[in-house]
Amino acid sequence: MKASRQLRLSSRRAKLAVLAALVATLVSLVSLTGSWSLVDLRAYDYLSILGRPPLPEDGPVIVAIDEPSMAEIGSQWPWPRALHARLIQALRAAGARAIALDVIFAEPAAAPENDQALAEVLGPDVVLAGDETLIRTPQAEQFVRTEPLPAFLERGAKVGIASVDLSGDGTLRQIPSYPDGLAVTLATVAGAEPHYPPRRALMQTFGPARTYPTVSYYQALDPESFLPEETFRDRVVIVGLSLQNAPTISGGGIDAFATSDTVFSRGLVAGAEIHATIYDNLVHRLFVKRTGAAVAIAAIVLASLAAALAVLGSTSWKTLGYGALALILIFLASYGLMRLGHVFVSPLAPALAFLGVAVGQAGLDYAEERRRRRAITRAFSQYLSPALVERLARDPSQLKLGGERRTLTVLFCDVRGFTTISEDMKDDPEGLTTLINRLLTPLSEAVLNRRGTIDKYIGDCLMAFWNAPLDDPDHAVHAVQAARDMLTALGDLNAELQAEAKAAGRPPKALRIGIGINTGECVVGNMGSARRFDYSALGDAVNLASRLEGASKDYGVPLLLGERTATLAARKFAVAELDRITVKGRSAVSPVFTLADGASEPALERHRAYLARKYSGEIAADDGLFDELKAALPPLARYYERERERLSG
Repeated sequence: MKASRQLRLSSRRAKLAVLAALVATLVSLVSLTGSWSLVDLRAYDYLSILGRPPLPEDGPVIVAIDEPSMAEIGSQWPWPRALHARLIQALRAAGARAIALDVIFAEPAAAPENDQALAEVLGPDVVLAGDETLIRTPQAEQFVRTEPLPAFLERGAKVGIASVDLSGDGTLRQIPSYPDGLAVTLATVAGAEPHYPPRRALMQTFGPARTYPTVSYYQALDPESFLPEETFRDRVVIVGLSLQNAPTISGGGIDAFATSDTVFSRGLVAGAEIHATIYDNLVHRLFVKRTGAAVAIAAIVLASLAAALAVLGSTSWKTLGYGALALILIFLASYGLMRLGHVFVSPLAPALAFLGVAVGQAGLDYAEERRRRRAITRAFSQYLSPALVERLARDPSQLKLGGERRTLTVLFCDVRGFTTISEDMKDDPEGLTTLINRLLTPLSEAVLNRRGTIDKYIGDCLMAFWNAPLDDPDHAVHAVQAARDMLTALGDLNAELQAEAKAAGRPPKALRIGIGINTGECVVGNMGSARRFDYSALGDAVNLASRLEGASKDYGVPLLLGERTATLAARKFAVAELDRITVKGRSAVSPVFTLADGASEPALERHRAYLARKYSGEIAADDGLFDELKAALPPLARYYERERERLSG
């Protein structure tokens, strides 16, 4: 029954792994599409306005070219450039540290004196807007850069590119990547060190339109009359259009954009305020980096694995609670990364992957449960009690004994001299039990780590097999790898025991094991009585593996392999035939092999030549070949010494 549960669990794991891989692949592919990218950005909109940082106290002040200014000045836009010259002088007199005009002066004015008046007041504390545009036509792509008139730059004024990049849905989220962008240039002019963001970095907003301190253009022309004295003192000033207090999406607006705040406010933000937001993002390093596809896919895979672990045992009403908790954690993790690490990993695709695996497995479980219950109920409801039918419906593998024929690789491992050890520790049975458990634990882990099935423990002996209940095409190789791991673990344990004995001042004990491995046809399944049975294997191959384990001590090696095991493992390991024997209970002659780790091909060839002479009776105890082979194949030194002793005796 235990083996049956293990088989079901292994089958469930395999199916769940396939489901998780399928969901992760599909969600990853969907997440790479442009449409999904917009969905991720919408998630950023919602997360970015939760608990956002306050507006920096030393941020820019906006001078708005707005309707009140239009009415007060009494002139149509564009205004005479001499008026902008007056504004710059007024702002300097009020103590402005740096001034940016989000207005492009690329063409000469109709009245040259206006250009002259503006040029005379420009200086290194002023940034004028420029523009970069990529024009695409069916014939070609043309890149156009527009800058202010050269006369305006001769006095030291700087150029800042005011162009912005909109997302596919027309929303402005991304910080422009221009190295000479308006905000970057303004920060440099103001003496604030801008932090250059990576490509596709997202902008952190501070609120809806008019979040930044804003004054009308006409007020800034005469700040002493209209504004508090410290309005512009040591502040950065950005001048730009703001023709509506809060232009809406439906109404539109000149030089106004939708931002993350538009989700709730439904209002557009003026371009001057956009540049102020970018300025503070760069100066205070508040921008949020977007992760690449690799990180996004990794998050999807992790969410799929988490969902698989959550439903590994079963699915029930508790799965809903686990799912809700997992989704909350995914969104909290995304929010925490954005706020603490300034990195945006969208929670939507991982959440979808988690739901896909959990809901998918729940659906499969429901369908499987319904199918099993219908089959068992139909078969037994006529002549079994309802309680027993319900039990059989939950676990149909309890219905019968029996097994199937499979090619298995079987391993037996036994402790050498266990009787002597038991006699030495007869007054300390607890210590003997502890010692055996300390040995069997790493030996068992070696089997399990190599995909083996532990059949049983027989005192100090362990029996395991490969290729059941799950298919394992490399069962012989995995069994031999497990044997090598066992010998390594034994060496580590002996080192620990020696150190403990030395510390306690008692003679050290060294444990030794013998291992036999054989491959062949077996019957594997539920063996036992109708009332009690275990998942086990029977067959001649099992008996031979047990005999090989016992015979290993006669050849001075810790490991003996059957012929078929050696043939299958030879593509991975160096193996050497030792003898042809007839084990107890079998009449057939069985070649036996062992590992020859590190042996060169010439050394193995000399060993094969030795075997040929041995089988033909042409070798003697005083043959110098023994010493040569011991030097050439150190792992078989004890074997050669025993062979020589047999010939001498």
